[in-house]
Amino acid sequence: MKFESYLALRYFKGTRKGARFLSFIKAMSITGVAIGSAGLLIALSIVHGFKSTINDKVLGFAPHYLITNYTNAPLYRADTLMTYLDRFDEIEVKQVINQGQVMIQTKNGVTGTELRGVDKNVNISNLTDYVSEGEYNLSENSSGYPGIVLGSRLAQTIRAELGSIVTVYTISGTPSLSNSPEIQQFELTGIFRTGIDFFDGIYAVTSKQYTDKLFGIDPLQGQGIEIKLKDADQISSFDRKLEDALPFPYNKQSIQQRYGNIFAWVELQEQMIPLVISVMIIVAAFNLIGTILMMVLERTKDIGILKTIGSRSSIIRKVFLLEGLMVAGIGLTIGIAISLLFAWLQINYQIIPLSEENYYMSYAPVEPQFLDFVITSVITIILCALASWLPARIAAKTDPLKVISFGR
Repeated sequence: MKFESYLALRYFKGTRKGARFLSFIKAMSITGVAIGSAGLLIALSIVHGFKSTINDKVLGFAPHYLITNYTNAPLYRADTLMTYLDRFDEIEVKQVINQGQVMIQTKNGVTGTELRGVDKNVNISNLTDYVSEGEYNLSENSSGYPGIVLGSRLAQTIRAELGSIVTVYTISGTPSLSNSPEIQQFELTGIFRTGIDFFDGIYAVTSKQYTDKLFGIDPLQGQGIEIKLKDADQISSFDRKLEDALPFPYNKQSIQQRYGNIFAWVELQEQMIPLVISVMIIVAAFNLIGTILMMVLERTKDIGILKTIGSRSSIIRKVFLLEGLMVAGIGLTIGIAISLLFAWLQINYQIIPLSEENYYMSYAPVEPQFLDFVITSVITIILCALASWLPARIAAKTDPLKVISFGR
């Protein structure tokens, strides 16, 4: 062990009599670094957890792209367009859908909603993962009723239960004797719950073959084509490619365009929270200036003796710089341990519950990332080293003659 390292360790232990107050200040500095680093790591893990959870729910429920007609008319020969889209290797799966406003009714309630007719043999969304009651079954049952799946809040609004007969009405224009609504009855086979009120309170899903009649659409047509890419990270890069390939009157919308407000909210959380919490580390690091200065004052006589016996200023500087880094290292280690303990408790016991109506989830999700620990550790050590440099430099410039004279 080098001389300066040995001396810094002895000073850090503070075994000298009368050094209790200095040890207390040192403990407070360690606590400050620990709380600051733990706070930042916990905030980052929660922000990443929020982003991943929201992205998974939105990307799982909604398609990556929706192709419609600018005039809101059905896509003419949607089957031909589906064949044309086979040229893109980026596309994993696609389907023709119908989507429109309807009235939905049970014997206990009635409301307006949006009905989606999908291909029951194609699974673009991960809706089956969010079915909380029943099952995702859009086929006809033994009684001849096709299946329908509702969002949890929508089912609650019309007081529908599994097995309930659900009646759907569609109409174009003003109702009259010559313009009667199209009616179709379904059996409620499943209820899904994503935690996002926009999805759970609006959408009803059934097979496209039944919505063709309700919306008056030819089976070869459709109101849109949903696309899911093989890699969600390619959504932005594929946007221009798809736009160039689809002439007027086709209109494409990416998932970011359709749900931009949700993604913007998540991005704001990710950008602002770490910036605010980082102030804690900066404050904790610069508290070291006072701590190390007190160490210098406490060891003034020792500094004079060391210089008298020939110790260089660089050695004195390293001693107190190493003391500051020891404080930072211990504080950082404790902070990392606290953040990992919090993550384990939150994942297993959900100690921080949330209002699902406001946050789209019932508890705060956490997702610790290795890179965050590396960056936080490096920044904390650098800040603490900078904060320790000034008092260490003052200690190195101490005049041994004045110290010895003062000590007499």
